[in-house]
Amino acid sequence: MTAPAPAAPPALPAPFGARLRHAMDTRGPLCVGIDPHGSLLTDWGLTDDIAGLERFTRTVVEALADRVAVLKPQSAFFERFGSRGIAVLERAVTDARAAGALVLMDAKRGDIGSTMGAYAAAYLAPDAPLFSDAVTVSPYLGFESLRPALDAAAAAGSGVFVLALTSNPEGAEVQRATAADGRSLAQVMLDHMAAENAGAEPLGSVGAVVGATLGDAGVDLAVNGPLLAPGIGAQGATPADLPGVFGASAGNVVPSVSRGVLRHGPDVAALRSAAERFADEVRAAVGGAGAFRGDGR
Repeated sequence: MTAPAPAAPPALPAPFGARLRHAMDTRGPLCVGIDPHGSLLTDWGLTDDIAGLERFTRTVVEALADRVAVLKPQSAFFERFGSRGIAVLERAVTDARAAGALVLMDAKRGDIGSTMGAYAAAYLAPDAPLFSDAVTVSPYLGFESLRPALDAAAAAGSGVFVLALTSNPEGAEVQRATAADGRSLAQVMLDHMAAENAGAEPLGSVGAVVGATLGDAGVDLAVNGPLLAPGIGAQGATPADLPGVFGASAGNVVPSVSRGVLRHGPDVAALRSAAERFADEVRAAVGGAGAFRGDGR
């Protein structure tokens, strides 16, 4: 009797960078934050409690997950409600990914050793309830402190976005500080990212967070990876500012908008219209083949 053939190994997931490039080219270059501030819930006519959080989050996912490239829930606004808030976040991640959006968990985790490994398992292990397509991390305990997250992301086909030059003015005292070799600490981190992404096509899976409010960033942003650009909308930057900040790397920018879109809720059509307008403005400013697709394809 012939022994059955061994089962084929599971297919490796497509790398996050490739999936992000496809999403940007087909859905339009935009990330929308899911940031349920208490004041925003109030503006929507909702209560600042778990019921309001759930209604807000469900509405944003329903309105946008089938049409924007990336949704970025800010973990802290869910954590403030304890375990019930995390349950809302888990459902949002699952529903958004099922509708075709890439989910970037905005957690900004940073630690060392087994603790960093535990953070990686929380967001980057495929069987984790909060498994996301990518997560934001902080490298300022040393870039190699991120190794557990970098390795977990690579194994799962996920990505990481590393803080480099953030949009808050306080960040400059650390990020603009000078290393022993004369480079800024931000440039040191960007150079590490470029090394991680070397040879990746069409785009690496290790991205940088660089604020759109910076003007001339003054660093080399050619990291062969995506550049998450917060600060569009309520923080004062516009899509027209992106070429001046990112230069030749502008085509890899993923502009992030939160209140600029969310303030149009709770009307689903108004949320969709605002996201479409931002995506079209970004595409006009930086170029790119993809148009905003309301059908999500």
